[in-house]
Amino acid sequence: MEYKLIVVDMDGTLLNSKHEISLENKKTLKEAIDKGIYIAIATGRIYTSARFYGKLLGIATPIIACNGGLIRDLYTNEIIYHNPMTKEDVIAIAEICKAHDIYFHFYDQEVFYIEELKHSSLRYHQWNLLQKEEDRINIVHLQDAIRFLKNTDIDVLKVLIIDEDSNKLERVKKIIAQMNSIQIDKSWHNNIEIMNKDVSKGKAIEALAKKLGIKKNEIIAFGDNYNDLSMKDYVETFVAMGNGEDYVLQQSDYITAANDEDGVAEGIKRIVFQEA
Repeated sequence: MEYKLIVVDMDGTLLNSKHEISLENKKTLKEAIDKGIYIAIATGRIYTSARFYGKLLGIATPIIACNGGLIRDLYTNEIIYHNPMTKEDVIAIAEICKAHDIYFHFYDQEVFYIEELKHSSLRYHQWNLLQKEEDRINIVHLQDAIRFLKNTDIDVLKVLIIDEDSNKLERVKKIIAQMNSIQIDKSWHNNIEIMNKDVSKGKAIEALAKKLGIKKNEIIAFGDNYNDLSMKDYVETFVAMGNGEDYVLQQSDYITAANDEDGVAEGIKRIVFQEA
């Protein structure tokens, strides 16, 4: 099989547990690029965070961000695909979160909106302290998210809800799931990811492949969590990381090494390069 596009998730896949790209992964991805293979990042993260890693790898392929809600070229800034949530849905979700005293944040292409600096927003804040100004994520601290949403027109691409209490998280998820105009997913045990209906990494891969003129049987994707499973229906081969969720491992076509063991590099060498 000749693969022309390699799609990689970031957290738990391309990035190790220190949120870094290993030298072996960098080397192997560079080799793939030199062979004329497109490399695409597909992440639930905000675009600006994904762009940093895209530049680090030297990839030219547009980035899939916000769980597929956005495809954007990191050099020309061309927007290839953009599917924001409705204002009404975002407000309704924020009201549910406030009523149940559960953390949430939301973002558009480049701005991260929070009421509390904790969980992943705290991690991004700490990350910003180490970055050059052009690579920092714009975090906006709101006093009242609902009032802001009612009075401001922004294209929210994703809402993330986080809580360590799995029962509380499940209760909130069941309430939000009654809304028929949104898509619910998850990328970690303690979160709920919410996008506009039918938004997924898989559908974004379909749109990107069409843009690049690449067929389904020429695509391979790597992932570790539930929000990566949608990629399986739009690629020839779906590779699960050794550290992935059990259900994701069961659904995969191939299981590679863990993210802390250069699993992306191993999978590319074995499947794409067909090395012994």
